[in-house]
Amino acid sequence: MRKMMAVVNVIAWMGFWAFGYIALTSTELDGRKITIAAMLAGVGFLIGVYAYLKLSKGRPLNNDAMTFRHSEEEAK
Repeated sequence: MRKMMAVVNVIAWMGFWAFGYIALTSTELDGRKITIAAMLAGVGFLIGVYAYLKLSKGRPLNNDAMTFRHSEEEAK
């Protein structure tokens, strides 16, 4: 399941960047096609964020720096 979510994540971000680039840089498209490209980029963004959050869920943070104690405190 995690591998499938990773593939979905990559494809969604690829769609976001590709359609976003088309929507921002295209000079030959009419307004309707630019709107469709922008909406597809938005969908790619939302799916990419959702997939990223699903992949990162449940991962413990590295809090070693938060538990640092000086050597004098450890001796007590």
